[in-house]
Amino acid sequence: MKLFVEKAGHGPIPLVMLHGWAMHGGVLAPLVEALDDQCTMYVVDLPGHGYSRDSELPLEPRVCAAAIAAQTPPAIWLGWSLGGLIALTAALDMPRQVRGLSMLCATPKFARDASWPHGADETLVRQLATDLETDYHATLERFLALEAMGSADPRAELRHLRTLVFERGEPDRRVLQEGIALLETSDRRAALPDLTVPSTWISGRRDRLVPPQAMQWSASQCAGRYHDIPQAGHAPFFAHADAVAQALQPLLATFER
Repeated sequence: MKLFVEKAGHGPIPLVMLHGWAMHGGVLAPLVEALDDQCTMYVVDLPGHGYSRDSELPLEPRVCAAAIAAQTPPAIWLGWSLGGLIALTAALDMPRQVRGLSMLCATPKFARDASWPHGADETLVRQLATDLETDYHATLERFLALEAMGSADPRAELRHLRTLVFERGEPDRRVLQEGIALLETSDRRAALPDLTVPSTWISGRRDRLVPPQAMQWSASQCAGRYHDIPQAGHAPFFAHADAVAQALQPLLATFER
């Protein structure tokens, strides 16, 4: 039931890193490199993804958070996109284990509705779930295109994402459906004022999946820091890893050994 966790870097600050839907920890390599001297990183492949593909754990935030906490030391946790829901859950439930939280293009609620104008179109989320059943690879291709939109060079970023997505094998279709369900139904907005650990919320100004307004609002609800990267889309660590690393500096400085 263990997850694949890659240890990288040789810095004094422990940092757990969680990837997004349909991806794996390897996509975070540029950010790992940028933080190599400052952090010791624990880069996780979530259940059903990458080298954790055969894990039977469900892609459920509390289950994943507990499994990751059992394999890593007390640390700052960083979650990109869907990984942010797991990191946020861990920070809320296990503040002794999660000493700080970074939400990277991630919010407590993904899908838009009448109470949440800053979310992604809920019909998009439902369509992804439907399309997964009929055309698996085409669905992933469409999602990768959405992730690349808004970046300074979306075609180059899409090519890069295509290269990376199957680098560690295909993700399990079961957890892909579970991930879509999470994106469609999760809502931790009401819990944000209960967050007791320091947090940093980093957005890409051109992000077409997680609007910066959603992250700015979320940061305001938990006295967190908000940082916007002007030229970035949904995956700012590709072309702007140094800017993401710089935005993390105040949070990293709060870690007490």
